[in-house]
Amino acid sequence: MGKVNIGLRGWRFDEDVLGEDGRVRPLATMEPADRQRMLVLADRVVDPCDACWLAYGEERIEECNVAEVIYGEPRGEVVLCSAHEPDFLYWFREDGGAEWAGELELRDAFHQWFLDGNRAPDGYEGLEHVDEDPTSLPEAPDRSEAIPGFEEEIEGIDEDDLDEMDIDLSDLDV
Repeated sequence: MGKVNIGLRGWRFDEDVLGEDGRVRPLATMEPADRQRMLVLADRVVDPCDACWLAYGEERIEECNVAEVIYGEPRGEVVLCSAHEPDFLYWFREDGGAEWAGELELRDAFHQWFLDGNRAPDGYEGLEHVDEDPTSLPEAPDRSEAIPGFEEEIEGIDEDDLDEMDIDLSDLDV
């Protein structure tokens, strides 16, 4: 079974999270870890790049690039645009970021490194992303639709289960 990215590059899911129609299966049919990541994606897929937001702030949000990639664990994830992905990869590979792998504090540690003025050296190579068959998967949703149908599905999830996942869904219309 192959792996797929949904909405943002980075987190990879088994293909079985997609139904025969190519759309994301109902949340209730997913493993809890996949469901949690899908809910985070639904919230973060339309967010600005974390590094852009740190550089420009809320008052210049229109200058921020939209997130294209996600790293880390739910509740400690970092979303980045292509321009800032090399900064994260440099920090992670070369400047101590790997010690935060799997930790919820990864986001805070990267943010502090970035706020301290650190960046990848000019010409630092990021990752080369290859789409083997880019037409076989649904396009990422635009800002106005996020991940279609999630609002309705979230309404059907037990409130205690949502609380346990500790995901901010305030941006969604639920």
